[in-house]
Amino acid sequence: MNIIDSYRFGLIIVNGRSYTSDVIIFPERVKENWWRKTSHQLHLDELSEVIMAKPEVLIVGTGASGLMEIVPGVEQALEAQGIKLIAQPTSEACNIYNQLCHSKKVVAALHLTC
Repeated sequence: MNIIDSYRFGLIIVNGRSYTSDVIIFPERVKENWWRKTSHQLHLDELSEVIMAKPEVLIVGTGASGLMEIVPGVEQALEAQGIKLIAQPTSEACNIYNQLCHSKKVVAALHLTC
């Protein structure tokens, strides 16, 4: 299981390892250098790997200031797959992830800047 040790603008530490670009944290691994078509928008097709993992919950960190927008339709499409979406500024998203990862299958997709 992955645990987020700390987060600050542009840096996240997961299980003692530092990452300086956006990440997706799966229960068994961390995908680093997570890129999207548009840095401040999240589209459903950018979550195909998450959907294949079949988490109960997807936590999206929308950036330090919460500037990343989840485009319309993403939440409904995730819910149709049985995945609950929680979107919060990244600091709060990290806290929620650490709370839920002990009791649920959780994936976190985290924007580290903005």
